[in-house]
Amino acid sequence: MDRCVVLVDAGYLLGAAASLLAGEPSRSRITVDHAALIQGLRERAEADTEQPLLRIYWFDGAPDRVPQPEHRRLRVMPRVTVRLGALTRSDGRWAQKGVDAAMHAELTELARNRACSDVVLVTGDGDLLPGLMSAKEHGVAVHLWAVQAADGDYNQSEDLVAEADERRVLDRAWITGAVRAKELTGVCAPPPVPRPEIAAILSAPLPESALAEATRNGTAPTPNGNGAAAAHTQAAPGGKGVPTPKDLASLRGPGTQPAQQPANATLRWSSDRGWVERGGPLGEPAETASLPTLALLTSAEQRWADREEDITTVGGDPFEVGQVFARRWMERLPETVHLQKLSTMYPRIPHRIDGELLRYAARFGLLAHKDDQIDEHDRYAIRAGFWREIDVRAAAEHAPTGPAGE
Repeated sequence: MDRCVVLVDAGYLLGAAASLLAGEPSRSRITVDHAALIQGLRERAEADTEQPLLRIYWFDGAPDRVPQPEHRRLRVMPRVTVRLGALTRSDGRWAQKGVDAAMHAELTELARNRACSDVVLVTGDGDLLPGLMSAKEHGVAVHLWAVQAADGDYNQSEDLVAEADERRVLDRAWITGAVRAKELTGVCAPPPVPRPEIAAILSAPLPESALAEATRNGTAPTPNGNGAAAAHTQAAPGGKGVPTPKDLASLRGPGTQPAQQPANATLRWSSDRGWVERGGPLGEPAETASLPTLALLTSAEQRWADREEDITTVGGDPFEVGQVFARRWMERLPETVHLQKLSTMYPRIPHRIDGELLRYAARFGLLAHKDDQIDEHDRYAIRAGFWREIDVRAAAEHAPTGPAGE
């Protein structure tokens, strides 16, 4: 079949690009325009092989083989298929598992089925040598592409280089068409800029039971000028800076029965584990029971459009995820009174909406895979993004529409 296929080892391609542009192979040191990169690979493959492209296979590793935001964007691009291996951490370093085996299997299967006349391999791993030789024996021309090495030497297996039918080096000029090194200040990356929204969320008042416990332990915060506790000085049971639902649950009495709790005790995040005092006939506070969830506000057509937006334009940053969720929820509200009611609850998100928000965020690979929980800082960032979007909308609705004095 007169057409070409490109098999890309993403770990090699992006790691070598990072070494070339940033001086070290860490992919966190570069930013990648994946659409431009795929287009560049397609154009170069068709020009080199003089055959139309059948498909680009993108092989990469991911924790627990869960697609990350970049994989979600890649796999919906035309003529792109993503194959994921495992990504494991050993001795403080990340390593791919199963990627080479998947590339070997795909290469030999394509050649055996005569699915293409030319195969372009973007890799440097000598483990693919048997697959390369098998493809040649089936009459497939093998093109081996390398990324220009930072030190001017080979960054590929010499056996691969010797067996390939054709070779090409993707030089710095080609790489920089889609990849950029991140700008850093000095030797180390600058510390992340603190977001005031997260600080405000952390300043949510503690339940009175937790304050009483802190007082007994001599760790109660000092009230500020407004009579509110300073968030960054609050100490939770166990010496943590911010009390978690687990901390609050530990305030229960011995045995299976919880100790007597104040009637107004609540958790900062009611969708997390722990106890929550809820009122109303359905076990939920009356002021939040009438707030609709995003699922109730979303039609089947909107749900499809949301998924399309998620996998094509939403990057997966925790703050951005919270903003996207809040924007959809506000746009679909039948009455603005719901928005006004929610605004009065800041910074606590009602447990039904908060749980839905965290489940939505989990789609973007934000789970800490060891225990299927979202990292604590990411949870704060998700909720901060949610409240930022709510605040922008609420401020716009209350802004004066006419000249001052009217």
